[in-house]
Amino acid sequence: MRYLRMARIWAENSYCVRRQVGALIVKDKMIISDGYNGTPSGFENKCEDEEGRTKPYVLHAEANAITKVAKSANNCDGSTLYITAAPCLECSKLIIQAGIRRVVYSEDYRSEDGLNLLRKVGIECVQYQ
Repeated sequence: MRYLRMARIWAENSYCVRRQVGALIVKDKMIISDGYNGTPSGFENKCEDEEGRTKPYVLHAEANAITKVAKSANNCDGSTLYITAAPCLECSKLIIQAGIRRVVYSEDYRSEDGLNLLRKVGIECVQYQ
């Protein structure tokens, strides 16, 4: 999966220490957006606090990619999200609302709630190692 390999490379842009995640949104064989986990614009590029816990305002890779599309003239209707880790429940809500129809991921997330929600509404979820 070429796009999943590209998402892994994009994850290297993340300043997060615990886990680096990358995402690409592809529509009609074109990358329309990208994202990686990190802090919102204007914040310092430190994802973890002094105890190594992820700061509560860190954005997930798929949320960054979806909001980047929202700022453009494009849309996600019928697109595929390639992401290095399965989406969480909150990001899965964004995926549904954005009109993404397929999610391809490589690593499991600590909970399957996000994947279960996506499957419930008919979004195809495919894991490639």
